[in-house]
Amino acid sequence: MTETPHPRYDRHAETLNRALTAITERGYWSAYPESPSPRVYGETAAADGKAAFEAYLGGDFPLDQPGGGDRVATEHSPFGVALNVRYPHADAEQLVTAASAALPAWRDAGPQTRVGVCLEILDRLHKNIFELANAVQFTSGQAFVMAFQAGGAHALDRALEALAYAYAEMTRHPGTAGWEKAAGKGDPLRMSKTFHVVPRGVALVIGCNTFPTWNSYPGLFASLVTGNPVVVKPHPRAVLPLAITVRYAREVLAEAGFDPNLVLLAAEAPGEKLASTLALHPAVKIVDFTGSTEYGDWLEANARQAAVYTEKAGLNTVVIDSTDDFAGMCRNLGFTLTLYSGQMCTTSQNIFIPRDGIDTDQGHKSFDEVAGGIAAAVGKLTGDPARGVELTGAIVNDGVLERLNEVTKVGSPVLESRTVEHPSFPDAVVRTPAIVKLDAGDTETYSREWFGPISFAIATDSTAHSLEILRSTVGEKGALTAAVYSTDDAVLDATEAAAIEVGVHLSANLTGGVFVNQSAAFSDFHGSGANAAANSALTDGAYVANRFRVVQSRRHV
Repeated sequence: MTETPHPRYDRHAETLNRALTAITERGYWSAYPESPSPRVYGETAAADGKAAFEAYLGGDFPLDQPGGGDRVATEHSPFGVALNVRYPHADAEQLVTAASAALPAWRDAGPQTRVGVCLEILDRLHKNIFELANAVQFTSGQAFVMAFQAGGAHALDRALEALAYAYAEMTRHPGTAGWEKAAGKGDPLRMSKTFHVVPRGVALVIGCNTFPTWNSYPGLFASLVTGNPVVVKPHPRAVLPLAITVRYAREVLAEAGFDPNLVLLAAEAPGEKLASTLALHPAVKIVDFTGSTEYGDWLEANARQAAVYTEKAGLNTVVIDSTDDFAGMCRNLGFTLTLYSGQMCTTSQNIFIPRDGIDTDQGHKSFDEVAGGIAAAVGKLTGDPARGVELTGAIVNDGVLERLNEVTKVGSPVLESRTVEHPSFPDAVVRTPAIVKLDAGDTETYSREWFGPISFAIATDSTAHSLEILRSTVGEKGALTAAVYSTDDAVLDATEAAAIEVGVHLSANLTGGVFVNQSAAFSDFHGSGANAAANSALTDGAYVANRFRVVQSRRHV
């Protein structure tokens, strides 16, 4: 059986082919420009997108889907802007029933049609990227440029990457094959065989507060393109970006002749625990989650009927041994700790420095001078509130504020967190990063995750001691990123060996415009699935291949 390509496949085939090349070459490529410049997107795009975003505020979100007799509104902007968007509310059974009914026709459409329609959804989202970016900004606390890049262009790139991997896996074998085997003096045995890509069932995506699109899009599109209808359950504080996503996805699906219930929004009432109810539903066969270790562990242990993909938390680590660019190292780490107030799952927390100091291009630097250099870089980036808030953004929730208060009671302050008044949003909650000095013996403090603008400068006996602690802490608790600074190739090799051992991605001697807490789609993997911080990687073959099965039929010719 030969699949007839859908017109939308033909329309986007060039983009797909370029993405398929990119995942094999692993060089730089992006399908969606990351600059919000009018020269790229047009003179009115920013104003139009902001107006579209503001039109949602204080009203009923325009989404026609099953259930939805009542409405829920749960968002509170970190910038202090009143959102009050009311979303349709449906129970788990209504959502799963509607999604299940949409599955057969989508399954039978075949990989080419599905990938074509999914690429059209990405194209529609890209056309509305400013609307999406505003929604990400005001629900997550990211500054606008970061929201545009991470929540818009980079999220779309990650989605496209997932589509490319999924399409490659689904088309790894032919759809049909002729089989012939000699049978002695008689006629040969001849059979016609058909290989069907069969989805697992309903997929559930559980969104997070900090990166509602970036973290949700890979799982959403990996499941959808492999034939699975998707129920999108946003974080209660960041519903709007995913509601917009669902709106445009349903619009495209309907235009393409498919049941829009292939993508559904599961807005949650306070205290409802809708994610847990959905995750345990017998018809839900795939779960994607980004968030706390506690809940990720619960999903892995309890959603036994489903393939569960989790990105949780870890102890992101920096090992400083020596450097030939002390100023560049401090600037780079200072930016890493300042960006989005450290509220990234990839931001460094534990910075290990030999207590006797390090050798640099500026001569030997003591431990305090190294920690102070990093602190000074943070201070320079945050000293001017008008410029600083464009890096820090706002604090995403009260849990971060509680940890900032708690960290004042441990160690010795290298840099204290400050309250900053946002020049554009007087009710925004803004805090600058805190850096605290610890000793290697303070394991009880630094061996737990302190999500937010909190990092530790930790005095160790030597670089070898630093690597020993990296192995033990990351080996037990996991990490998404690690970094090393050294002028000694033997130290770089030893750190890489330790990183391989504990399954964490490593960056060496970053002093310029590449930062340890950022990753590039089509080139960098995000998470490895090789330690406790995540059980999968964005994005590789393993991330997509278990979302479908191949079922064959054969007949005599």
